[in-house]
Amino acid sequence: MADSARRFDLITMGRIGVDLYPLQTGVSLAEVRTFGKFLGGSAANVAVAAARLGRAAAVISRTGDDPFGAYLHRALAEFGVDDRWVTPVGAYPTPVTFCELFPPDDFPLYFYRLPKAPDLEIAAGDLDLDAIRAARVFWVTGTGLSEEPSRSATLAALAARARTGTTVFDLDWRPMFWPDPGTARPHYTEALRHTTVAVGNLDECEIATGVREPRACAEALLAAGVELAVVKQGPRGVLAVHRDGTEVRARPVPVEVVNGLGAGDAFGGALVHGLLAGWELERTVRYANAAGALVASRLACSAAMPAPDEIDTLLTTDGTAS
Repeated sequence: MADSARRFDLITMGRIGVDLYPLQTGVSLAEVRTFGKFLGGSAANVAVAAARLGRAAAVISRTGDDPFGAYLHRALAEFGVDDRWVTPVGAYPTPVTFCELFPPDDFPLYFYRLPKAPDLEIAAGDLDLDAIRAARVFWVTGTGLSEEPSRSATLAALAARARTGTTVFDLDWRPMFWPDPGTARPHYTEALRHTTVAVGNLDECEIATGVREPRACAEALLAAGVELAVVKQGPRGVLAVHRDGTEVRARPVPVEVVNGLGAGDAFGGALVHGLLAGWELERTVRYANAAGALVASRLACSAAMPAPDEIDTLLTTDGTAS
């Protein structure tokens, strides 16, 4: 399987689930009458975003052995993402996530991942380590460190990867997923030792490093071992700092926000695309910013991931094309 896996530009590992988003805006879940059903989960969404940009992508995750799990397999296939490493766990249901839509900046999330999410049942012995080593980019998330056996599997995959190619750690901090959030930092520190790129917002960077000021966050991530630190600052844009001294500060691309929840995953998929293309850091970050903005202007996450011509058009309209 390792030989066939060499065609993958990107393998992600982490969350997958069903997003149920309201079709009414500005009302609480108590008042919502209809919902749209979408593939969700950060690892799955990043893979979809990269696939939409023409990259060969696969995801390592778990679903329940139920109709929602079957739906996720069908959705991955429709988006062109390889699902060979997405397998069912009979003991737990496929996770479901609801949100409320209060644009432009309030999108509460409600995760249904009890008694345990199947994606936390990935075990080290289940991994195709040859495929993980062969992928041009490997992407893991902070949620994968929150419980066993996923924690050991994530760290085993990173150790086997041994910083081959580009290895991205999405800091992905969700405190409600951790039995004891106070235990997170040592696991983040260990993961950072094995990664070349770290991506996170200020809250996530603070969990990983103990500091919150953007430049200090970037410096702390570089000191922890990564080569590229990407610090997302919401309306203040993105700071990216490379170990070689290159620094980019990119302002956000203005759009009318509908649902901001998928913007970070679109940013991630586009970041991977730019890194694989060998673009200069400034072009890569601006491109990723535009991808995130497009998804923020749409209802869905996975189904809203933009095509290359849409990103190029927005950059040209916004006057930030490279």
